[in-house]
This record gives sequence, C-alpha cells and structure tokens, in this order.
Amino acid sequence: MTRPGAADVRAWAELLRVPALLTVPGDTIAGAAAVSARPTPRALLAIGSSLCLYEAGMALNDWADRDEDAAERPHRPLPSGRVRPAAAFTAACALTAAGLALAGRAGRPALSVAAPLAATVWAYDLGLKRTWAGPVAMAAARGLDLLLGAAATAGRFRPALAPALLLGTHTLAVTTVSRGETRGGSALPPLAALAATGVLTRLLTQGRTPLSGALAASYLATAARPYLHASLNPSPPLTQRAVGGGIRATIPLQAALSARSGAPVAALLTVALAPLAGRLARKVSVT
Repeated sequence: MTRPGAADVRAWAELLRVPALLTVPGDTIAGAAAVSARPTPRALLAIGSSLCLYEAGMALNDWADRDEDAAERPHRPLPSGRVRPAAAFTAACALTAAGLALAGRAGRPALSVAAPLAATVWAYDLGLKRTWAGPVAMAAARGLDLLLGAAATAGRFRPALAPALLLGTHTLAVTTVSRGETRGGSALPPLAALAATGVLTRLLTQGRTPLSGALAASYLATAARPYLHASLNPSPPLTQRAVGGGIRATIPLQAALSARSGAPVAALLTVALAPLAGRLARKVSVT
C-alpha cells in the first residue's frame, strides 16, 4: 500500500510535470553560450529563476484548467482531489515570487527579462492559451528564458536573439500540436511541426561543427517520428506522444544551439540531461 507521503509527492510531481523541468536549464546554458560568456554564479541564479518560473506556470496551468480537466482528464491531481486548488495557486504565486527574486539577485538585466517572462507565463495560463495567441505566447516565454541566461551572464542579450528565435519556433510547433492532445483533430499541426523540425535541423547544421550536426540529428530523431505518426493518425494518444516527443526534443535542440555558438562543453552538459528526462518521463507524464 502506498504511503500517504509518497502519494503526495507523486501528485505534486504530476502537477509540476517534473520530467519536463529538465528541459529548462538548457535555455540558460544556450543563452550564456550565445554571448560567448563562461557560466558564472549569476548564470546559476538564472537557472534557478527559470526553474521557479517554469514550475509556477505548471501549477497555474492546472489551476486554471481544473474544470476542463475534471471532464477530460479526471486523473490529474486537482480534479482527482490529490492536490487542492488553493495549494496549486499558492504554489504558483510563491514560485513566481522566488523566480523574480533570484533574477533580481542575478542583476538588473536579468530581472528586466524575468519580469516580462513571468508576465507572459501568467497571461498564457489565465487566458491566452485559449486563443490564437496561445502558442505565440508560449514560444515567447521560451525565447525569453534563453535571453534570461544571456542577460544574467553577460548583461546583454542581443547576440542571443537568433538562438531564442530558433527555440521559440520549436516551442510554437509543439504548443500548436498540444491543442489536440485531449480531443485529437487535424493532421495539419503535427505535419507543420514536422516541417518546422526539418527546417530547424537544416539551420542548425549549416556551416557548423560535427558536434552541432550530431546534436541536430538527435533533435530530429527525437521529434520527427512522433510528429509523423500523429500526422497520419491525429488521435489523442498519438498526439500526446507527439507532444511528449517535442518536449523531449527540446534538450538536444538546446545542446545543438550551444554547440552552434562554439560551446561544446555546455552542449554536452545539456544533452546529458536527456537520459534522465527520459527515465522520469516513463514514471510521470510530461503532458
């Protein structure tokens, strides 16, 4: 019989989608690599800030969707009663405050990026995700997260704009596909995501190092097959697998961006998170 404490931990792990959390540090690392800066203590603060803001978004997402989940996904922590809605909302507020505080400790440039990032997360969860602007807002959040790493590390982020755009494009594709994960729907979103993945892979491999090429190939291999399956049969199970594949592909994409910026050690540190994320994903759903 499962101990109550263990059950509580699992419920919060599901609420916060812990395996997906491992896709976050690579944003900061890629941002630091883009400004040709070595990791500093401020970069570690930026990673902490990113983790807090990401998990704030996860908690707030389920709080905002609790009525919809009660009908479509009653097994989720809030509709099943394993986590109270008030507790989820309180966690979202506390994590947001912690994320902004850590960014503030990293310096004014970092806070200037973290503040709009937090605002974007809240705007997405509380309304934008149900509109056409939802995927765009999510893409903007990922891009800002990468810029946070650059701003915290070097006090500037202009050189990181191109990597942020590539990461945002990937996120836009995944988020668009995720809109059909409970009901299924059109084959167009996963097909478009597959095409976007191919274009991104091409851009990552143009005139770069063998390492960036290998990581780009890993990115393509992780995302392409589930997108293809979902485009052939856009049922809820295959669409959910496509979303999961897209989320997992974020890590090799971040690593490829770091390698593309001339930071092979940062790239290898990032991609090392992928096996752990895969193991955790077998225990706790990332969607």
